[in-house]
Amino acid sequence: MKRSATFCQAILFLATIFLNSMWAYASVSYCKPMDPTKYRPHSVTITEFGAVGDGVTLNTKAFENAIFYLNSFADKGGAELFVPAGKWLTGSFNLINHLTLSLDKDAVIIGSMDSNRWPVIDPLPSYGRGQELPGGRHKALIFGSNLTDVIITGANGTIDGQGAVWWERFKNHTLDYTRPHLVELMHSTEIVISNLTFVNSPFWAIHPVYSSQVLVKNVTILAPLDSPNTDAIDPDSSTNVCIEDCYISTGDDIIVIKSGWDEYGISFARPSSNISIRHVTGQSGSGAGIAIGSEMSGGVSEVHAENLHFTNSLHGIRVKTSAGRGGYVRNLHISDVTMNNVSIAIRIAGQYGEHPDDKYDQNSLPVISKITIKDVVGYNIGTAGMLQGIQGDNFSNICLSNVSFGSVRSNPPWKCSNIEGYSNMVTPELCNALNQVPSQSTDCYDDDILEQQPHRSCASRSRSHFLKLSSIQ
Repeated sequence: MKRSATFCQAILFLATIFLNSMWAYASVSYCKPMDPTKYRPHSVTITEFGAVGDGVTLNTKAFENAIFYLNSFADKGGAELFVPAGKWLTGSFNLINHLTLSLDKDAVIIGSMDSNRWPVIDPLPSYGRGQELPGGRHKALIFGSNLTDVIITGANGTIDGQGAVWWERFKNHTLDYTRPHLVELMHSTEIVISNLTFVNSPFWAIHPVYSSQVLVKNVTILAPLDSPNTDAIDPDSSTNVCIEDCYISTGDDIIVIKSGWDEYGISFARPSSNISIRHVTGQSGSGAGIAIGSEMSGGVSEVHAENLHFTNSLHGIRVKTSAGRGGYVRNLHISDVTMNNVSIAIRIAGQYGEHPDDKYDQNSLPVISKITIKDVVGYNIGTAGMLQGIQGDNFSNICLSNVSFGSVRSNPPWKCSNIEGYSNMVTPELCNALNQVPSQSTDCYDDDILEQQPHRSCASRSRSHFLKLSSIQ
């Protein structure tokens, strides 16, 4: 009898190690190695083109002339534009292929407060109009299109958008066009943004759109917690994007993945996929730590996020969409998350967001499936979760494992409707949970984590069964 008990304990120990190893999803990076210190054989300093770093002199022409000159070296190994210590006021300027824009640690590129220095350009085709207003949009402070091999880096120099004037115009409804980003790169590849501080963006700070092989690493992004729509990093209809080792404190979403708006995003059909996010810490005033949507009509898939730390935010993890969006969100794996002082820890919403116009198809429903959220700990949480799909369009295979929020302030702690999925070791207990395991190992995104056989044994007792959410209303 003793031998049998010892044998079962040994099997239990080995099974626990095995199961834990299956749950421990390996770090995923979709970006090929890209070096922000890449050698460029040709280099100039912005002062060689008449720039004055006094914070008053407008240097747009100096940036334009320097980059025009460096363009002659694009096919000769590329070039570097160095910005030394100083305060360099400028309007929008364009980058070129095979360029490194490098800032000294005491260099500050400052965006002009004169909106005329931010030209108006066409709306994105996947949006059909400006995100805020019909018509065009102001060009980003640092802009590029159809580029290859671009590096924006420094010794933690600063790019300051002086966004307060734009935020005030937004609040007063006096904008003529959609506000600009700090950095926007379109239709581009092999992009590195690293070792910089971005402050006070007028709108979203970093916006790679229709791009691939994008690395954002070791950046700090700051804006007041009450600044409107100041998302930090917004991969949009882009693939192979890696975001790593960042600290962000801003007014809206810390990281949000998008892919176009309603009928325009559906027609443009450019998804966001293969996105890796890890080692990100931050706080968000009215947004989320990590979000998908709400503009996701081109589809979002293959997103792996891990080692995330969020405080003082409205939401922790959020998926937002609505009827009329179309598209899909699938194959998300979010793990190793800590939250503190977050109002709603996990929110998946099917009734969110406006529409660009009245031409969208109300019957174009999004497909939301295979979202795995695991190894999450929260403190001082208002509501554990709001998991609310669309009537007639259940969100499926939503899988939560090892999620603990202790005691939360709201009662009930979870609100669920039109949702199907599974849970394992979730506290407080999820709504209407049933003792039931998935029917097959591919039900959740991370297809090695589920037991193939539901029968009990000394090995299967090492963890709780998955609990199927029967909260379809």
